[in-house]
Amino acid sequence: MGAREPGAGRHGAAGPKPEWLKKRLRPSEGRQALEGLIDGLGLNTVCREAQCPNYLECFASGTATFMLLGATCTRGCAFCAVSYGKPEPLDPSEPGRVAEAVARLGLRYAVVTSVTRDDLDDGGAAQFAETIRAIRAACPDAAVEALIPDFQGDAGALALVAAAKPAVISHNMETVRELYPLVRPQADYRRSLELIGRIGGLDPGIRSKSGIMLGLGESRAQVLEIFDDLRAAGCSILTMGQYLAPSEGHYAVREYVHPDRFREYKAAAEGKGFGFVASAPFVRSSYNAGEALEGAQT
Repeated sequence: MGAREPGAGRHGAAGPKPEWLKKRLRPSEGRQALEGLIDGLGLNTVCREAQCPNYLECFASGTATFMLLGATCTRGCAFCAVSYGKPEPLDPSEPGRVAEAVARLGLRYAVVTSVTRDDLDDGGAAQFAETIRAIRAACPDAAVEALIPDFQGDAGALALVAAAKPAVISHNMETVRELYPLVRPQADYRRSLELIGRIGGLDPGIRSKSGIMLGLGESRAQVLEIFDDLRAAGCSILTMGQYLAPSEGHYAVREYVHPDRFREYKAAAEGKGFGFVASAPFVRSSYNAGEALEGAQT
């Protein structure tokens, strides 16, 4: 593995975590059972690979976000804990194993995501589509959310995913336009917005969703701008959470955003017309995702 992209490091770091970002978690039988199932089926979850602060809570309740296409990403974004380097070959049995896990867990809402695979012609879109179809076949009553990478702007790849008819297609913007060169230099702000904007045209029945992190050094004006950009692209579900650096080698937290400001941003986003907004320090894009869909439909 190579070095992280420019922008990592401790310059301007926010210091120790405040009390509102400290969680007390205990082991549980539910968590152990879910980890055993995931490990037994040889699956990856973004919950563990990306060091999500909610993963013990979600595992204890029997939910997880399944990560397709291996556990090695072809990009090394400055904020992300997922390992990067030369990825593994595609596994044709993976969609069936994910569907088996969803069935055995009895999930009514399943989220599938992936590492970014710039080495693949379709960015892994066909694997997403096959996994969605496998879940729908095994669990006809389960709704599926596809949390996709940008597919390098490939409209055909996005169409493959949409044709499998997930309930939600999600693509995280992650941060404001001005911070892309530092935080995710291999991505493109406009390209991601255009991808989100295409979803409704492919299938008006699919909800579009995105998520951003706060505490990277963004201003209020920049946050309001991304709200406007996402609404102009037709995005109906928005999540906002506190960025937490996975290690000292990653992009440093510039600010610990107070819960009151998360509430202020939630009200501002709702005023822009989002159908559902989740905004709090521990919110992540897949956290309580089923509730987000239900909220956007009411």
